[in-house]
Amino acid sequence: MLTPSQKDRALRLVQDLMAIPGVSGEEAEVAARVRRELLAVGVQDEAITHDSAHKHCPVPHSTTGNLIVSLPGSRPGQRRLLMAHMDTVPICVGSRPKLQDDMLVPQDAHTGLGADDRAGVATVLFAVTELLAQKIPHGPLTLLFSVQEEIGLQGARNLEVDKLGNPELAFNWDGGDPAKLTIGAIGGYRMTIDIHGVASHAGVAPEKGVSAITVAGLAISKLHAQGLLGKISQGELNGTSNIGVIHGGNATNVVADHVQLRAEVRSHQKETIEKLVDHFHQAFQQAAAEVQNNSNQMAKVEFDGDLNYEPFVISAETPSVQVASKVLNGLGISPFHAIANGGLDANWLYRHGIPAVSLGCGQHNQHMTSEMLDIQQFYTACEVALQIASGKDAVE
Repeated sequence: MLTPSQKDRALRLVQDLMAIPGVSGEEAEVAARVRRELLAVGVQDEAITHDSAHKHCPVPHSTTGNLIVSLPGSRPGQRRLLMAHMDTVPICVGSRPKLQDDMLVPQDAHTGLGADDRAGVATVLFAVTELLAQKIPHGPLTLLFSVQEEIGLQGARNLEVDKLGNPELAFNWDGGDPAKLTIGAIGGYRMTIDIHGVASHAGVAPEKGVSAITVAGLAISKLHAQGLLGKISQGELNGTSNIGVIHGGNATNVVADHVQLRAEVRSHQKETIEKLVDHFHQAFQQAAAEVQNNSNQMAKVEFDGDLNYEPFVISAETPSVQVASKVLNGLGISPFHAIANGGLDANWLYRHGIPAVSLGCGQHNQHMTSEMLDIQQFYTACEVALQIASGKDAVE
């Protein structure tokens, strides 16, 4: 188990990382801190690189790509990939962590904590710097600190895989209970829906207009009536959907000629995602046909969508899962398997041909002002990561 001094260092590290602003697309300061920590324990500057993933991501003027570190082994062994994502959601900007009982919580009522996923970054960074500082024997390692996970796994999606050095085992820290081994995750499709109506004076000649807002409202009502918004459980049609953003209209005295909506659907089956997207198309097209002006004009609906990440499941017999299970068992912890209802960087690692198991690091109430980090679970995650990084499971 970790010594008191190791726990103190791990706790300071995670607090420092959570306090750094770094929403999706603005991770450069986090990456710089990671680099400084690695250089301080003797990692060569040329071993630390960035890929160009950010140039292919949707955030304009993104500051940095994925941070990738390649470390030679001090003994033979399979190359192991340890990873976490550097970005947080906007509510975490300005985080000031404070200790409350056995938890880290935000000092301010209006901010999140940023444990998702700075706790993951701290877990990986602590394990590797401790490994190197203590000169613990280990096999070859690759570290991946990804960008823009929170906006659709964009860093992992656009990852330059050839920079990873062909790892044979892969471990991703992002979640709560360190005993939970996440071996699969849901898939997600995001869409932008533009409704182009006809503007007119709302008081003098409303009959000449085609309200894009009315079309949007009618389409939403159709989806709601069909049980296709929120949690969806209709026979083989299981998943979730959400319309999260609506922009439109200019003035109360003008019939709105444009509305844009941003929505998503999720499911553990790719076929279900396709069916749900089709239902969205049908609802908006039907609504457009039902709203016409006195010249029989109707709105035009445009869809732009993208399957951000496909659902995946890896076998419990996958070597990475087996290694994580062995380490947990060795610590007296009984591992259990789970399938996540949120996307993970592991979705895209799987697509890239690298099956990764995801482990928890003490995060709770992610993306909320009540977010907290369970310190004991975080310490356990650090110990698990240290043993995985050392390859102790392979040499016993």
